[in-house]
Order: sequence, then structure tokens, then C-alpha cells
Amino acid sequence: MSTPEPDGFVSRFDAQPTRWSMVQRAHDKSAGDGPAARQYLVMRYSPAIRSYVRAITRNEDQADDITQDVIVRLLQGDFAGADPHKGRFRDLLKTAVRNMTRNVWAKQKVRKSVEFDVSQVEQASIQEHDAAWDEGWQRNLLSLAWRRLEEYQESYASSNAHTVLKLRTDFPDDSSEELAKRLESVLHKPFRADQARQQLRRARVRFAEFLVEEVADMLEAPTPQRIEEELSSLGLLEQIRDCLPTGWANLSN
Repeated sequence: MSTPEPDGFVSRFDAQPTRWSMVQRAHDKSAGDGPAARQYLVMRYSPAIRSYVRAITRNEDQADDITQDVIVRLLQGDFAGADPHKGRFRDLLKTAVRNMTRNVWAKQKVRKSVEFDVSQVEQASIQEHDAAWDEGWQRNLLSLAWRRLEEYQESYASSNAHTVLKLRTDFPDDSSEELAKRLESVLHKPFRADQARQQLRRARVRFAEFLVEEVADMLEAPTPQRIEEELSSLGLLEQIRDCLPTGWANLSN
């Protein structure tokens, strides 16, 4: 008998370990899972790291080379100074990546004749770099939420969440009737317009939940207020605001 699909927004932020616990394990020399924890962090955030390094270097080839070196340093535990009391995880990671990029860049210049200048890191617009980091982080969060939605659909035979939301994203101007026809074509079973609307609504709520959980995962103390602030600062809150249930802040209690 298959597990019934959850109904509605069911997140419980206080019960979820945040990424800080993973950061601490990644740099705890006594922790046997330290290397695995570092690998997990790198794989999770490497897209954002690369886009940020590319914004700093303004060169695809250099970005690839330097990103690899930065990731190696992260895997070796060079983020050990991270402390949740000093700020947000993404801000501390951004600072670490920027400093590592500058150091790697300087070493590359010494090691071989290259045509780039370390001083460009300081001369380039910090605001521009920060915007690139936030954009990369936003894309990464959305990608993680989409991946979880796909896994969710695979876990529940009754769910078409990923399929219907992807169709709506690809064809935003479709009517409910047109969306239903597309669902029929993809899933090979009949759909009415009202069923398509219901499936879409449930998918959007589930996607919002996964996105909220991904944001909560980055915060040392993920209260609903802090989650909303983080979503807003990344330009994501308006995308899901109408999917957050009334009084959703109380779901953490």
C-alpha cells in the first residue's frame, strides 16, 4: 500500500537540522563523517560558487580553474572559521569564496605568466559581485526546490506536482483547458480543467514548502520571520507569497 500524499503545507522548521550542523561536522576533526560532510556542502553549493567566481574573474576559463581550486580548499576544511553568530551562512561562504579566489588568483599569477591582475578583485564593483552572488544563490535554491519536487512526485504515485508545475512554467499563458490537454499528453490519462487547476495549486504549495525549507536550512535559528526576510532579500518571497497558508508562521510551533 502506497504512502498517502501529504495534504497542504506541512513544514516544521524547528525539527529540521540546519546546514550549520553540517558545517560544524565538516570541520570537526574528531567527526568520522567530516569528509562526507564537506563533499555534501561543496556539491550542494558549487553552482553558486562558480557563478560568483566567474563574476569576479570575468573569464570562463579562469573561473573554471579557480573554482576547482576553491572547491579543493573547501573540501580540505578551509571553511573552519565559519560561525553562525557572525552572520548568515551564505554571507560567510561568500566572503570565504572571495578571499580564496583572491589568494588562488595571486598564486596563479606568481606561478605562471598570466594576463589578469589580482587588484581587479578590489577594483571591481563589490555591489556588482554581491548581486552576482545573490543571483547565483537564488538559482541554486530554486534548482534544489525543483529537484525536491521531482523526487516528491516520484515518491507518491498520486502526485503530478513536478509535471504540472513544469508545464505551467514552460507555458505560462495556457488556459486551464490547455494545461489539462498537455497533462493528458504527458501522463497518458484524462484530465479536466478543474483537475488541472487543483493539481497546479497543490504543486505550487508543495514547491513553496520546499523552497522555504531550503532557506530555513541555511539559517542558524530559522524562525518564520527570518525565513521571510531571507526570501525577500533574495527576491523569492513574491514568487510564493500566495502559496503560504494563512498563519503559516505558527507551523513552527
